[in-house]
Amino acid sequence: MGQPVLSRPATRAGMKAIPLKGGCGAMIEGVDLTRDITQEEFDFVQQAWNENLVLVFRGQNIDEDAQLRFAERFGPLGDRKVAPGVLRERAEGVKQVNPKILLVSNIKEDGKPIGAFGDGEMWFHIDSGYSAKPYRYTFIYGVTLPSTGGNTLFSNMYKAAEAVPAKLRERLKGRKALHIHEYKRAERVDLAGDISGVPHFWHPVFIRHPLTGRESLFVDRLMTQAIEGLEPAESEDVLAQLYEIGERKEFIYEHEWTLGDFVMWDNLATIHARTWFPPEEQRLLRRCTVEGVPVSG
Repeated sequence: MGQPVLSRPATRAGMKAIPLKGGCGAMIEGVDLTRDITQEEFDFVQQAWNENLVLVFRGQNIDEDAQLRFAERFGPLGDRKVAPGVLRERAEGVKQVNPKILLVSNIKEDGKPIGAFGDGEMWFHIDSGYSAKPYRYTFIYGVTLPSTGGNTLFSNMYKAAEAVPAKLRERLKGRKALHIHEYKRAERVDLAGDISGVPHFWHPVFIRHPLTGRESLFVDRLMTQAIEGLEPAESEDVLAQLYEIGERKEFIYEHEWTLGDFVMWDNLATIHARTWFPPEEQRLLRRCTVEGVPVSG
């Protein structure tokens, strides 16, 4: 089983993990991501990550190659998902040339987006939760930031799983949920239409984390759209309850970005969202991932 979230700084050989205010997260000090980290540093970071789910490194001046080298220490790098057919323009950008990199940006050059998912608010979601093997980890570096807003919210889904009432938990025992994505940011998919051309997958409502062994509530507002074996109205009622639990304020850490921030999170134990920011201001984050495995309950 995983260890509890740190209540005080953990230190080792000049490295420090300082718990952040909220339901998850720790600030890591004493680790320079611009160089290859040592095994001792890797072990420290991995332990802090298992315990805190979200790690923040400030003041990093890290290029794309260094970001990928660091991420690859934690497992095989994930490929950027390619949207099918008519959905593709929502996820492509003219500067997304490395298949391992996604540019989360609202910036346009010659009228064309350089990246994807760039504007305004984005609901809570799990990166690639709609696929058979959701990403295990996500790593993002802040390159260009607006003067206000565009914060990233992270919710601790271990705590959410523990908060599901016993009667509801029994009702959901062994059930799966439909995760589906039309590459939108704050809008649910209409399941009344043909979804055969829309990326989707059924995952257990409760999953067991492959590293920590802890139970996580694997549901999010943006992409989780139906509960297996329930009538539509019943499914909607249950999902509304699960959304509310997963988005409780006491489970959330809100990250206010500063230039040079490098943030990494456990994609199987958290959901994340983005707050609104002025549309006339530029925002660019550089993302990479570690590939996942099929999740199970």
